[in-house]
Amino acid sequence: MFNFIPITKPKQKLVNIKMSNQTSYDRTKDLKAFDERKNGVKGLLDETKTGEIHVPNIFVRPLEDRLKDLTTCHENITIPIIDLTHFNQDGYSKPEIVKEMLSASETWGFFQVVNHGIPMEVLDNMIEGTRMFHEQDNEVKKQFYSRDSSKVVTYNTNYDLYKSKVANWRDSLSVSTLKTGSFDPQELPSICREAILEFLKHIIKLGDLILELLSLALGLQPTHLGKLITSQAWTFLCHYYPSCPEPELTLGNSKHTDASFITLLLQDHIGGLQVLHDNQWVNVTPRPGALIVNVGDLLQIISNDKFKSVSHRVIAQTIGPRISIALFLRGLFTSTKKYGPIKELLSEENQQIYKDFTIEEFFNSFFSRPGYQSGRDYFKL
Repeated sequence: MFNFIPITKPKQKLVNIKMSNQTSYDRTKDLKAFDERKNGVKGLLDETKTGEIHVPNIFVRPLEDRLKDLTTCHENITIPIIDLTHFNQDGYSKPEIVKEMLSASETWGFFQVVNHGIPMEVLDNMIEGTRMFHEQDNEVKKQFYSRDSSKVVTYNTNYDLYKSKVANWRDSLSVSTLKTGSFDPQELPSICREAILEFLKHIIKLGDLILELLSLALGLQPTHLGKLITSQAWTFLCHYYPSCPEPELTLGNSKHTDASFITLLLQDHIGGLQVLHDNQWVNVTPRPGALIVNVGDLLQIISNDKFKSVSHRVIAQTIGPRISIALFLRGLFTSTKKYGPIKELLSEENQQIYKDFTIEEFFNSFFSRPGYQSGRDYFKL
């Protein structure tokens, strides 16, 4: 006979969430029960007495997957760090920064930028704004809970909850202009509206600068990528990773590559992000004020594989909550523009690897697959 831990909500029907010590369970039923509560992983923890909580089976990774985990590197190595302090000034020329960014994008697919010009107060307020949203009263948060991809602002646990093999231990607030190219600031949660608007103003400007430097790294005109990749179409995610009682059983974010041109990420002091490098997981150690930049699948495709979109994940931890904020520059879903390897990069020695496609075709393919599986191979010639 299976054991259950009852989770109750005031004035609502008793909900049973099956736990990790079971050998079988009705996954669809449990997913629906969890989803209908509309208060995420944090709500699950809040409603369970201390000492009783286990990781529900919908979050438990299959044993065979856990046994196949690659090792984590414990040597003192990390992704490249690029200092923008003296950008374009005497003493630290633009070519030197471009060279560093080229090397990082070819070998790691990830780098951190420091002294990027975004005030520390803006970063701190964004982290605190994310915390305040996720830690506010559940009845207020539920107003934003949705799995409707046509909505600009949504809150939920795992956008692919019903498609993925296993759910990830995190909740997310999402703002996306992928399909609209714009948004109404009044749609944002009032508790973090000011922090989001101020952060977006700075992070989009930094994204434009990164695209300029990456254009130069590819040997193109500095405006080349900026003309291809509109800064009006993006997805902005505010992740909240609660502390996990059994972190060995689940992940905060499964192994994946990003469906973006580039991603810019702010993480708090807790860490947990790991990048796959030389067939091992490398921890991305938090640095005060640093922002992480990584190559997405779309940039790997249009660079004809010169830049690498690299697998990464977030481990679950007993400490927390961990907070991270990510901006994915993606391109407009409704655009008829065709994307493919940049013609200026092709030659007899560097033949075109991928076919041309629209952003709509790319994301229709991406969202049709379970989990976070990369879709680059689908577009190969």
